[in-house]
Amino acid sequence: MRRQCELLGITRSTVYYEAKQPDEAALRLKEKIMSRIDYWHTVLPCMGTRKLAVKLLSEGYAAGRKLVRAYMQEMGIHAVYPKPNLSKRNFKEAIVPYLLRNKVISFPNQAWSIDITYIKMQHGHMYLTAIIDWFSRRIVGWELSDTLETAPVLDAVRTAVERFGTSAILNSDQGSQFTGKDYKALLKSLGIRQSMDGKSRWADNIMIERWFRSLKTELIYVNEFRSPKELRQAIRQYVNDYNTLRPHEALDYETPENAYLSSFVPLSADLDRTPMAC
Repeated sequence: MRRQCELLGITRSTVYYEAKQPDEAALRLKEKIMSRIDYWHTVLPCMGTRKLAVKLLSEGYAAGRKLVRAYMQEMGIHAVYPKPNLSKRNFKEAIVPYLLRNKVISFPNQAWSIDITYIKMQHGHMYLTAIIDWFSRRIVGWELSDTLETAPVLDAVRTAVERFGTSAILNSDQGSQFTGKDYKALLKSLGIRQSMDGKSRWADNIMIERWFRSLKTELIYVNEFRSPKELRQAIRQYVNDYNTLRPHEALDYETPENAYLSSFVPLSADLDRTPMAC
């Protein structure tokens, strides 16, 4: 390359390699592999890259362990099993303590959980941020995006607060979206205490993880959504039905909405007015 530049009289520093764009077939194969990784991670979240690669091979996908690891990192997921040295505290400045251990949750807006999950489509994928109320299991906020950036997370929090007020505690994992300055500043401005799962402690955020599993097995895996608009409409309907129609065993078969509203009283006899906490 240097010699060619000399012959043409071109400065070497002005010549750059232009990356070749992957073809459509390669992109479709990547999305299929990522979709299967997401499926098996949802069904058996303890499986690591080695076992996932074996599963994919049994389904006809020649994806090695390194490729599976790279796709999992891109999707923002990891195997959920205890790892060594869990008792050692993480002293990174961005990490905050887990505030919900052995805490009794007795009323709505006492504690929320927030997380992000990969959502497959017919062509491509999206990411869903969702927030759940620990007491009632009600989904109080969600946002769909095509990236793993922080902005959709902030939008989901703002939407939840605008509709339902502020939670005393908002728990998340240690993902970069939740350790960044923008997220921390938003919670501080809203007067919400930030809580984080312990390192590799997936069960600390189990409420939202279980809801993601229900969403995927009941809606996402049995449908092929052709566009973000179609996916957004389906998720909106699922959230509404989940909140208002579906009895929940942990709530003595009350719906999440009824469980949430049961701890509130109206300001007056006008039922159209927004209820306020007791």
